[in-house]
Amino acid sequence: MPVVKLTTDERKTLVEPLKNNEWELVDGRDAIKKKFEFKDFNEAFGFMTRIALQADKVDHHPEWFNVYNNVEITLATHECQGLSMRDVDLANFIDNIYKRH
Repeated sequence: MPVVKLTTDERKTLVEPLKNNEWELVDGRDAIKKKFEFKDFNEAFGFMTRIALQADKVDHHPEWFNVYNNVEITLATHECQGLSMRDVDLANFIDNIYKRH
C-alpha cells in the first residue's frame, strides 16, 4: 500500500495535537521535530533504543541527533516527501515512552 501525505483535514486533527505536545513544524520542510532531555546519557540512549526497535518493526526510521542527555528527533516520510500517518504514529509512540521515563 503506498504511503501518502496527510491531507489538510488530517493535519488539523492529527498534527495539531502533536504541536500542542511540543512537536514543531520544521522550517522549509514538511516534517516535525521535538527535543527531549534526560538525566544522563544512559537514559537518553535507552529511550533511543526503544524507538529504534519500534521504528525497525514498522519500517519507519527517524532522523535524530544525540549529545549526552539530549535527543532531537525529526520525523518525515521520504516515500511521500512529507508528513504521513507513519510520522503521526511514531510521534505518538515516542511521546508515550517519554512520559514513562
